[in-house]
Amino acid sequence: MTKRILIVEDHSDIRKLIRMTLEFEDYEIHDAASADEGLEAVRQLRPQLLLLDVMMPGAMNGLDLCRLVKSTPEFGFPQVILLSARGQSQDVEAGMNAGADAYLLKPFSPLKLIETIDKLGTLSSPLS
Repeated sequence: MTKRILIVEDHSDIRKLIRMTLEFEDYEIHDAASADEGLEAVRQLRPQLLLLDVMMPGAMNGLDLCRLVKSTPEFGFPQVILLSARGQSQDVEAGMNAGADAYLLKPFSPLKLIETIDKLGTLSSPLS
């Protein structure tokens, strides 16, 4: 079964890079340019994995969206990898406290992204 991934990132070049990294795998990839768009996409698509930028313009940032998705049972509790240029321990801690399953520091290598996804096991889990 193809796994659905949602990329929520306000920089189109980063969205493109992530999409190019993942398109060789058997994933159904969707993206959104803001947390508000991301929330709407989560409602409609029910992705198994979200790749969320932390700092985005608008009323909601990646941490807010992560908290909301993780606390709303009807979204199916997707796994969340936060992506951020902020790598201080309190930033990582805030991400994990928001419910993230992993925290990747930008810039990250495509290999690191795939490794992180594989490590979470979401996308190869027989239960999903």
